[in-house]
Amino acid sequence: MKKDFFKYQAQTSPHPLALEISHAKGSYIFDIDGKEYLDFVAGVSANSVGHTHPKVNKAIQIQLEKYTHVMVYGEFVQQSQVDLCKLLVQHSPQNLNSVYITNSGTEATEGALKLAKRVTNRFEIIAAKNSYHGNTMGAMSVSGVERQNSAFRPLIPGTKFITFNCEYCLQKITTKTAAVILETIQGGAGFIEPKNDYLKKVKKRCDEVGALLILDEIQTGIGRTGTFWGFENYNISPDIVITGKGLAGGMPIGAFIAESKIMSLLKENPKLGHISTFAGHPIMAAAAIATVDIITNSNLLYESIRKEQLIRKHLHHPKIKEIRGKGLMLAAIVETPEIAAKIVHDCLNNGLILFFLLFEGRALRITPPLTISEEEIKKGCDIILQSLERTT
Repeated sequence: MKKDFFKYQAQTSPHPLALEISHAKGSYIFDIDGKEYLDFVAGVSANSVGHTHPKVNKAIQIQLEKYTHVMVYGEFVQQSQVDLCKLLVQHSPQNLNSVYITNSGTEATEGALKLAKRVTNRFEIIAAKNSYHGNTMGAMSVSGVERQNSAFRPLIPGTKFITFNCEYCLQKITTKTAAVILETIQGGAGFIEPKNDYLKKVKKRCDEVGALLILDEIQTGIGRTGTFWGFENYNISPDIVITGKGLAGGMPIGAFIAESKIMSLLKENPKLGHISTFAGHPIMAAAAIATVDIITNSNLLYESIRKEQLIRKHLHHPKIKEIRGKGLMLAAIVETPEIAAKIVHDCLNNGLILFFLLFEGRALRITPPLTISEEEIKKGCDIILQSLERTT
């Protein structure tokens, strides 16, 4: 299988981990030799309720027996789509009351950007340096790392970049600005939290000039940071929110959510202003309903903060310079990218899956399933500490 993987499957990096997967359950992934690996990554924050959760699997099976794809998004009334939209609105601020389901987070970014331009009749977008919002051309245009973008230019024009947490930079937001798009917590940059009411100040500036605030909650949302939406931690509500990753318990999905009054602008002038064949696929929507139900009808929101504290308590080592992030979106920062790479590979050899961050080479990604147990957290932390002792 590994030979065919390298021969036939397009590669995304020079040195993939290339773990040969047999099956996965709960907080564990198993290779074809039967070795178990404790998963501290959760499919890069996607498997929010662990692997093959029985409630998610049952929802998928029930929907599968009814129907799969029947019509392009938004034309037929489909129960799982309607129920998911209603559920997301119920767990969102009052102004976020209309949902457009997409196939992925990056497609949700595209839809949000189009909506902002349609609402304001402006084209300038303000984004943050070192941001990441996806890998399609529009999403790359508002992602702020040139080494990722340079090979694919020209991208979509009209984006200006500011420094995250820089209040002085907010002067760049003007009456020419359609929207400011920010990650609630910067992900690829190293899990950087907003400070000193930064997001509130951005929203205030947007309101002053008539721009919209788009918050990218693809990673911070759906309970990962201790509240349903990450922005709730900072007492702010955006004009448009983007979600994805952990929304459907490991199935591909995304969504952008806004006020119905502005979302309705996508219906006409032109008609079909935003359209997608497979968006809101009923099986993915059913999986998302089950996932949201599991998270919101349990203690998982509270426990993500308690589990964060447990990780911070156990991961004390001179080689860990700091632990960034919130809830179960954490990054342990070591001295050099070389040390980080050694630890990731050493932990993999010893039954623990860690991963990297896009733009912060010194980071060890720790984003386990929200359902991970205390015993599993302690076990994983012990493996990391042992690896740190072996690494020079």
